[in-house]
Amino acid sequence: MLTYPDIDPVIFEIGPLAVRWYGLMYLLGFACAYFLILHLSRRRGLPLSKDGVSDLLFYCVVGVILGGRLGYVFFYNLSYYLEHPLEIFSVWEGGMSFHGGLLGVVTAAILFIRRRDLPFLLTADILVTSAAPGLGFGRIGNFINGELWGRVTDVPWGMVFPGAGPLPRHPSQLYEALLEGAVLFAVLYGLHRKKVSAGLPLFAFLMLYGGFRFLVEFFRQPDMHLGFLWGGATMGQLLSVPMVLLGIGGILWRSQQQRKM
Repeated sequence: MLTYPDIDPVIFEIGPLAVRWYGLMYLLGFACAYFLILHLSRRRGLPLSKDGVSDLLFYCVVGVILGGRLGYVFFYNLSYYLEHPLEIFSVWEGGMSFHGGLLGVVTAAILFIRRRDLPFLLTADILVTSAAPGLGFGRIGNFINGELWGRVTDVPWGMVFPGAGPLPRHPSQLYEALLEGAVLFAVLYGLHRKKVSAGLPLFAFLMLYGGFRFLVEFFRQPDMHLGFLWGGATMGQLLSVPMVLLGIGGILWRSQQQRKM
C-alpha cells in the first residue's frame, strides 16, 4: 500500500483569497490549450489569428463551465438541485461533469465557427487535441483534493484517501490523468503530425476518451447518491457509450469518404 501524499489543496492564502491547486490545474489547462490551438492552427492551415485564438478559447471556457455545471446538475444530482435551486450557482463547492462540459464546448464552438465561417471538422480536431492536457491536469487536481477516488483494492499501489474509510483504494484519478491526458494527447497529436483528413482526430477523441472513461469506471467508486445503475453500469459508463459509438461511426464515415476521393 502506498501513502497518500495528503497535499494541502490550498497553495497559499492572501487575506480572504485562497489559491487552490484545483484552480491552478484549470489555469494550466487553459494556458496549454491556448498555445496548442495557436500551434496546431498554423500547422494545419486554420485561418485563426492570436486574437481569434483568444476569442475561441473564451467561448470554450464559458461553454465548459456552464455545460460542466449543468451537466452535473442534470446527470448526477437533479433531485437535490430541484430542492435547492440556488445551489446550482455554487460552483466553488464542486460538482462538474465532463460530458456536460463537452456538450457546452460543442455548443460554444459551433457558435464561434459559424460567426467566423471556419471549417467545422478541422476546428473541432484542433480543439479536442488542445483540450487533452487540461483533462489530465484536472484529474491531478481531483487527486490532490482527495476526491473521486477508486474502489477498494489490494493492489500494491492502493491508497487510503481521507474521508474514504480505512481501506486502500485505486488512485483512479491518476489512471484517468494518464489515459485521458497523456495517452489521449499523444495519439491525437500524432494524427495531426501525419496530417490525416479533417474529422479523424475529433472522432478518435470521442472513441478513445469514451473507451478510457468506460474502462476506468471499473476501478472508480461510483457516486454515492447514484451507485450502480442499469446492468450494474455507472453513470460515467452510460454517458461514455454514445461517445464511443459516435467516434467509431465517424471514423468509418470519414474513411469511406476518403476512399471515394
